[in-house]
Amino acid sequence: MKKAVQASPLDGFRLWLKYEDGTEGIVDLSDLAGRGVFEAWSEENIFRSVTINESGAIVWPGEIDLCPDALYIRLTGRQAEEIFPGLMPAPADA
Repeated sequence: MKKAVQASPLDGFRLWLKYEDGTEGIVDLSDLAGRGVFEAWSEENIFRSVTINESGAIVWPGEIDLCPDALYIRLTGRQAEEIFPGLMPAPADA
């Protein structure tokens, strides 16, 4: 699991993230804003209150959280299999 260690909110529903392995950069989350639980981000102070919990997940008030692994994949543009070589592809008939 990739563990986030720092998160800073930016304009346009973007986050600057840093991971424990030193990887850092900006992730655009504007595609989530206003949809489902992310409707809460309509209030600017909610999006800006982002924190990292003890497991390295990116969290907001109201029990909104995002998986650090999924954001790591977005950040790096790499495939999950590259980052987690132990993953096995699902059989085609699954």
